[in-house]
Order: sequence, then C-alpha cells, then structure tokens
Amino acid sequence: MSNKKEIFADGIGQIHFAGGMVRFDFVTLQPDEDGKKDPTAICNERVIMPPQGFLNAFNSMQNLIDKLLDAGVLQKNENAEAKK
Repeated sequence: MSNKKEIFADGIGQIHFAGGMVRFDFVTLQPDEDGKKDPTAICNERVIMPPQGFLNAFNSMQNLIDKLLDAGVLQKNENAEAKK
C-alpha cells in the first residue's frame, strides 16, 4: 500500500448521473483573500463509477455509519427523521 495516492476532500460538492455513470465531484474549501467571506468550495477531483459500483459504495458507507452509531461516535438527528 506504500504506492497508494491519498486524496483529501472537505466533502462532495455534487453527485450526478451522466453517460450511464455516477459522478462524484469532491471539493476542498478555499478561503477568500481577506478571510471575511465563507470559504468557497472548489472541485478538485472527480470519481466516476458504474451504477453497481455506486450501490456497493453506498452499502459500504451505510454499514460504516451503522458501526459509528453503535460505537457512539455519531448520533442520530431525531429532528431530521421527523421532517421526512
């Protein structure tokens, strides 16, 4: 694993479906020059995967979320559940 490239992202700016593929635009937050405005999200990387790969990734993320909830690292937002 010593030759693996690591990529940092503050989040996902957009997820869209085009050309039969799911596309994730990963963003980093860049402050403005004077530091007075909120940082701007700049797209730095895009990951493109087939729908089945997206579904597998989603299931893996959901499993991790469940484990983090069980461990107490995350807490459910009951207000968000009520709004649905």
